[in-house]
Amino acid sequence: MNNSYKTIDIDTIQGNSEIKSFQHIYRVNKYSNLKKWITIIGVIMIAILFLPWTQNIKAKGYVTTLRQEDRPQEINSVIAGKINKWYIKEGDYVQKGDTIALLDEIKVEYMDPELLQKTKDQLQYKQAASDGYQGKANTSVLQKEALIKANEYKLQSLDNKLKQQYYKVESDSMDVMAATNDFNIYKRQIEAAKAMLDKGVISLTEFEKRKSGYQSAVAKKTSAENKLLQDKKELENILIDKKSVIQDYNDKIAKADGDKYASLSQISSTAADISKLENTYNSYTLRNKLYYITAPQNGQIIQAKKGGVGEIVKEGEMLAEIVPDNPAYAIEMFVEPMNLPLVSKGQKVSILFDGFPSIVFSGWPNTTYGTFKGVISSIESNINDKGKYRILIQPNDKEKKWPTQIKPGIGAYCITLLKDVPIYYEIWRNINGFPPEYYVTESADKNKADAKKKK
Repeated sequence: MNNSYKTIDIDTIQGNSEIKSFQHIYRVNKYSNLKKWITIIGVIMIAILFLPWTQNIKAKGYVTTLRQEDRPQEINSVIAGKINKWYIKEGDYVQKGDTIALLDEIKVEYMDPELLQKTKDQLQYKQAASDGYQGKANTSVLQKEALIKANEYKLQSLDNKLKQQYYKVESDSMDVMAATNDFNIYKRQIEAAKAMLDKGVISLTEFEKRKSGYQSAVAKKTSAENKLLQDKKELENILIDKKSVIQDYNDKIAKADGDKYASLSQISSTAADISKLENTYNSYTLRNKLYYITAPQNGQIIQAKKGGVGEIVKEGEMLAEIVPDNPAYAIEMFVEPMNLPLVSKGQKVSILFDGFPSIVFSGWPNTTYGTFKGVISSIESNINDKGKYRILIQPNDKEKKWPTQIKPGIGAYCITLLKDVPIYYEIWRNINGFPPEYYVTESADKNKADAKKKK
């Protein structure tokens, strides 16, 4: 019995060991939490689907400047020349007006060292000639005035002679009339005396006396008529002299006018020459200043295209480039045509600059770290050669300031913020390929409200 008891006990012990090993390996009686965790995760995922998500448009951009004058610009030579001396080297900072380089003249027509002085002398000679012509014109004016006065005096003298001659003609006419009356009286008397002589009433001697008186009357009448004719001829001569004087003085006055206008013409021609010489003189003066290439604004000199001394520079050729100091930075972002209707002026943009660490959740901008804020300032209406539209973004003064270390050309990843929607809607929209909800900025809403108030 004792042996059998021992055998059964050993078997029982072995059987229990096998059950425990089986249970340990296959974990038959182990309670699983998988279902609970799947349920929790499912509830969390469903809750996440109802969280707000900010729709956005992502685009690559580059740092540039808001204004054209703040962008890197070329320093060009206005004139052709030979480099005489450099006053700066690449990397130097200069102030506006600082001398960059000095050029020597290479064109033959400008090489005369006394060119400026000789041009100035020519200008003075032309000015003196113009003054001489002006004096001649003034003299012609005075001469004309003197001729007009002399003409008036001469005509007044002739008018006086005409009056005297008119009086003489009138007096002679009266004398002719008196002589004619006497002649008629003596004529009747001689006819009566002849009849009386024939009848023997008077003697021949008496008849001869009366005949003598008649002949005297004829002579007086003839003399008076001749004198009248002579005075009339004299009157005609005076009138002719008056016309001659008028013609003569008109010719002299016309000649004086001709001299005046000839002088004025010379003055005009000389004035044109003076203007041309002044232009030439000013051009030479300005050209002398252009030998010195100066900085157009404050900035750093980079990319010198010419080296050494003695190199030839063509007109308009670039000598170096200058990067202005303290520019107003902006970002140029390029968007696809299908996204263009979704952006507007004044819209907010989140920006990630290359080289600055960041943690981005594009749909939750408030939880994003390392981003900077900007505002769309302009949208270009013309598409570029890559089929995209260029948009300029300027800093948002109310938000975090942009880093001072950025320079033009640094890459920027731009996230344009649109409308807030649930996550499930955003997932559904992306699955179906629908565009984001149209976004209207606060400024646009305000403009619409103002327009409604005006109506």
